[in-house]
Amino acid sequence: MKRYWMIGGAAALVLATAQSAAFGQAAPTQTPAAQSAAPVETLVKDYVAQDRTPGIVIAWGKGDTAPVFASAGRIAVEADALAAGPDSLWRVYSMTKPITAMAAMMLVEDGKLKLDQPIADFFPGFRDMKVLTDPDTSLASRPATTQITVRHLLTHTAGLGYTIITKGPLLKEYERLGITPGAVNALFEAQARPLRPSSLKEFAERVATLPLIAEPGTKWSYSISMDLLASVVEAAAGMPFERFLETRMFGPLKMSSTYWTVPQSELGRFATNYAWAGDNRVPFDPAKTSAYATPPSFPYGGAGLVMSARDYDRFLHMLVNEGTLDGVRVMKAETVRLAMSDILPAGVTFAGAPGGTGGDTAPKMGYGAGGSVYLEGVPGGPGKGTYGWGGAAGTVAWVDPANKVRGTVMVNYFPSDKWPLRADAVRAVYAQVAR
Repeated sequence: MKRYWMIGGAAALVLATAQSAAFGQAAPTQTPAAQSAAPVETLVKDYVAQDRTPGIVIAWGKGDTAPVFASAGRIAVEADALAAGPDSLWRVYSMTKPITAMAAMMLVEDGKLKLDQPIADFFPGFRDMKVLTDPDTSLASRPATTQITVRHLLTHTAGLGYTIITKGPLLKEYERLGITPGAVNALFEAQARPLRPSSLKEFAERVATLPLIAEPGTKWSYSISMDLLASVVEAAAGMPFERFLETRMFGPLKMSSTYWTVPQSELGRFATNYAWAGDNRVPFDPAKTSAYATPPSFPYGGAGLVMSARDYDRFLHMLVNEGTLDGVRVMKAETVRLAMSDILPAGVTFAGAPGGTGGDTAPKMGYGAGGSVYLEGVPGGPGKGTYGWGGAAGTVAWVDPANKVRGTVMVNYFPSDKWPLRADAVRAVYAQVAR
């Protein structure tokens, strides 16, 4: 039973943005923070003063301007922990997904990938996939009639599963083959690592042996698709996935605090990740003994990065500028616009992450390359075309092309929806912008 919780439950904590992945879905309600003279500063101070988080950093900007940072508290509860700040390191989990997706879009721009290209061109095992006929209770299947494409991976419409969502016999197959691409803590790693593939190529080849939960291109379902997309990027680029990102994105954008493995020399500025159990907060992945202090089984394209608020802001700033930052172009403007548009397959809709609470107040949403896209604006808030995603430990980031606003929120605690931070932060940033 303990092993099941670690492989199933803890993996869900790591990889899921299932409860609130699409940031700011609900129309924000007014709070004192929104009415203050400095809404973002007030918000971060209040969250620490109310002991909702040991530390927090928010970075925001409008237009082609330097980011404004607001921070409070420390990166851990210990009195000697460093103050949280622009260069503190945080587990961004599923906020890795937009970065992986933009890497794939760079290859689309290069002509090395096409949106509707079958991924079987790179991994032939995907040529003859099976689709489960009763996913929750049986492994009985039928032949798939559609090939999985790059577009399907970018938009979670490939019919792939995820240990946080998949049920029944297929979940057991995912666990048996080590299809758990994410790091939680040292205990989880000790149990998960022996089962996992040791490379992106092996990961893709194992996934190709498993049946799908739906016909490709017919349903949005949160999945391992970004991890599989990292395998495709690596194959299409002809170089390791992490080297491609360093060469084409991290290096040119001067993202010098972005890591798959946190070096020993940098652990002092790495936040501890906590877990809330009711009203009790316990350390879940202490920085000094973190799973992120050792190299991962392979670079997890869906949930593998540790980053600073400054670095994530540089990524968003590039997107706001349609592919450039500080005079360096890393993507064409038309590529960025396409990536942040609704690119779902025809007939597929996205109504927010599974378990989301947007309800009738949520704006209409589509899905772009690795993130949600607003199909309509929110009065006083994100505009039409706003693109972004959140992470399992409470982080969130967005780009609002219509208003040229970008925002990044860094905390580290499970579950991400313990507090209404995402809605609070979006409201505070737009209140600040409106001043």
